[in-house]
Amino acid sequence: MPNEITLSELLHQEAVLTFPAFDNEIAIDLGTLALGIARERALPVAINVTRNRQQLFHAALAGTSLDNDQWIARKSAVVYRFGHSSFYMGQSTLPGGPSFHDRFMVDPKEYAAHGGSFPIIVEGTGLVGAITISGLPQQADHELVVEIIARFLEQRFGKKAL
Repeated sequence: MPNEITLSELLHQEAVLTFPAFDNEIAIDLGTLALGIARERALPVAINVTRNRQQLFHAALAGTSLDNDQWIARKSAVVYRFGHSSFYMGQSTLPGGPSFHDRFMVDPKEYAAHGGSFPIIVEGTGLVGAITISGLPQQADHELVVEIIARFLEQRFGKKAL
């Protein structure tokens, strides 16, 4: 069983994993890095990178299906609506309390507060996009996305974030 990540740790990830800039080329390079890591590990995942909801990169590896694309759409909708990772939003719902969908009055066919979608935040600008992975258990999806962003920021911008 994976180590539990606290809400404060999830917020810290969002605060430090920010980009100095983000355009189509950066999005494609981020997706390409994610694809390389997923292939190297033979992970059955679909990967999606968007900017202002425009899909700029998408790949689906062996073991994925149309269901993964639908999960990607629902998880990234959470990021765009709430400005936080889909994992944070899911974990912020208290056990025994109202569900995420009841609490925020959102349709479960359109929103999935499960790990795997992370906001692309540009310093001085705010939320501009999302990178989303689907195919692993939700915490593993989240941890993979965080690892990919941290590695990309260090390689591309020399920014040691985590």
